[in-house]
Amino acid sequence: MTTTAEYTRPDDAVHDLLATIESSVELLRAISGVLDIRTVFPQVSEIANKVLAHDLLTMMFHDRGGQILIEAASTDEFRGLNRFIKADDSRPDEGFIIIDDFTTATLPIVEPHDLRERVVAAGFRSLLVVLTRARHQAMGVGFWSKRAFAFGARDVPIARRIADHVALAVSHEQLAEAARQVAEARARAERLESRVQSLVHELESRTEHTRVVGESAEWKDVLKKAAQVSETETTVLLTGESGTGKEVVARFIHRASARRGGPFVALNCAALPEQLLESELFGYERGAFTGAQQSKPGQIELAGGGVLFLDEVSEMSLAAQAKFLRVLQEREFQRLGGTRLQKANVRVIAATNADLRKAVARGDFREDLYYRLQVFDIRITPLRERRIDILHLSEAFLQEIGKSFGRPPAGLTRDAREALLQHDWPGNVRELRNALERAAILCEGGLISAQHLSLLASARRVQSMRTDLNIVERETIEQVMRDCRWNKSRAAKRLGLSRKQLYMRLEKYDLEQPPAA
Repeated sequence: MTTTAEYTRPDDAVHDLLATIESSVELLRAISGVLDIRTVFPQVSEIANKVLAHDLLTMMFHDRGGQILIEAASTDEFRGLNRFIKADDSRPDEGFIIIDDFTTATLPIVEPHDLRERVVAAGFRSLLVVLTRARHQAMGVGFWSKRAFAFGARDVPIARRIADHVALAVSHEQLAEAARQVAEARARAERLESRVQSLVHELESRTEHTRVVGESAEWKDVLKKAAQVSETETTVLLTGESGTGKEVVARFIHRASARRGGPFVALNCAALPEQLLESELFGYERGAFTGAQQSKPGQIELAGGGVLFLDEVSEMSLAAQAKFLRVLQEREFQRLGGTRLQKANVRVIAATNADLRKAVARGDFREDLYYRLQVFDIRITPLRERRIDILHLSEAFLQEIGKSFGRPPAGLTRDAREALLQHDWPGNVRELRNALERAAILCEGGLISAQHLSLLASARRVQSMRTDLNIVERETIEQVMRDCRWNKSRAAKRLGLSRKQLYMRLEKYDLEQPPAA
């Protein structure tokens, strides 16, 4: 940067003032009706030329990394030259920069390294840049001249006035864009909310799905995520405690998806012995094993064109996991005893109440399958963390129970409502429904009271039993492990547990082999 030199012109203050005012009005008129100043930038340059002569006008944005981007130019003489990187990110105290002559000036630019040569080759010799801001964006307006020493300190106030008009237009543009984005986001949220509500009403009309009701922010967030992912073919992993309604959410996704016309097939991996799970999942051919007298399609085939819901997926054996991984990766499988590959036209929704990451760390669950399942995970919060839903669910359940009993739904007394709200619901929504059904029987068509629910006594009894049984189980396992010298295979066989179940209990009770003496 060189020392500035005054650029002389007729010293007529009144004429300069009138010209500046007239140009300002003309500038405002030119930019007031546009939302993108780039479209009128040549016109802006033409008007500014009446008060500050230049050959090229540019609008540049600055970021904290020292990068400068030319966002608009009055001509295309700088085509291909639209990005600079400064040597440092400091701003001049005066708020402007004057380069008298590009052929001799020291330029604080590290990229492009041949900037001086390219500028001079384009015919430009001097530059005046006024720095300003458009809302939160640092920017500069550059006046380029093909004459050396074309600008001086006397030109800065006029240049700043022009730059302020440009910055104002950019600010309006940014505000309009922000408003547009907010409006679009609000519209998307409203469409999603409307879609969720329509699906909720549709599923509530089916008695087995009334548990989809709820007004808590946590439950609404679950339904919104479910509605969002339903539009895709993405694999979904539902996590949460037992009884929170994972299958309800899975059916919600199915009903909201393009596969709604296809079947919804649910398979509980924990309900089947290990040796039967594979045959139930993949199907088998005649003679595949003893007792296989005829071929049978598996759940994957039966779910063709629809959704396969795998509940308690953590209980799937490692052998079945390896085969099912191929279903997710290659979308194909074989029946047991078969040789023909079949296409798996299913969408998979898995659910578990276990921590799959810990299962992976123990070696009980394949890491590659875990990541295949956890493409889009939705955590369903336990009922105790969304107590606002308890009474909504209770009302829906009592309506459903009343229909099944062939009588009007039972009501709740004030003490019953308080008991429902104070209970911790370790069994979650499933426990709530069972408690209400029992109470509806006991009240014989009258109002359900806290006495009919018996929740507090039940909770204390269950907690006491749970504590006592836990102590007994822990002591038993510890003794058997000592007798078997911490051989897990022998101990599991003696206890009647699988190795996986034994590992889970060892972790639960923090049992570890003591160090050798």
